[in-house]
Amino acid sequence: MQKLLAYPLSVLYLMAFSLTLLVFHPIQWVCFTLFGYEAHRKSVALMNWFLMRSTILLGTTYTFEKPNNIPRDRPLIIVPNHQSMHDIPPILWFMRRYHPKFVSKTELGKGIPSVSYNLRHGGSVLIDRKDSRQALVEIAKLGRYIEKYNRSAVIFPEGTRSRTGHPKPFKSTGLKLLMKNAPSALVVPVSIDNSWKMLRYGKFPNGIGNHISFRVHPPMEITENLDTVIASTEKAVVSGITSFETNTQINDANDD
Repeated sequence: MQKLLAYPLSVLYLMAFSLTLLVFHPIQWVCFTLFGYEAHRKSVALMNWFLMRSTILLGTTYTFEKPNNIPRDRPLIIVPNHQSMHDIPPILWFMRRYHPKFVSKTELGKGIPSVSYNLRHGGSVLIDRKDSRQALVEIAKLGRYIEKYNRSAVIFPEGTRSRTGHPKPFKSTGLKLLMKNAPSALVVPVSIDNSWKMLRYGKFPNGIGNHISFRVHPPMEITENLDTVIASTEKAVVSGITSFETNTQINDANDD
């Protein structure tokens, strides 16, 4: 019954989602072209607030918990687990004062209104997962960028999203490269829970009636032993994930 109800609600949600992207594409262009970085950053944050609000049509609610001691005068390396595309708007909205920039796959850099424009012009980097050399060069560039401007890099070290909520092992190469190129950064682990349920039926319809929680853990200093920092980060992230799913009949066909 819930899945049947999800079909019409998903249509309404996708209409609201698409309209938001279409409306904010020219807004971003005007902000960036005429007023520069800061205006563009604010337009992106507002767009992601609207993207979050559009999920109300699916009965989605959010909790975002973060400590008050995250400084704004140092670069950050934000390290969340990855469950769905719905991980991204809350990070961009609730962490907006830290200027988050993403490590994203190159396919997202074209063809998607608003999203592609922001990735190309907002300071994020696009990596080709089939070209490891290009990916490492871009990640290193992002590390130097946040080090210079005291901004934040967001990297999903699992590589691809978990479709069942169960965390995947961290791949450390990209995270290490960010830390080496932004040595003054703080590492900020983030646990995302229940986001995977938005895609529990596959790409359509969306899951309904979900509560998605974000728990930002206390920031960690980068020490000489990067493996220790990564292990502590992974432990913190995993500690806040509870909504594992073991049902093998969940649609696992769609990939990142």
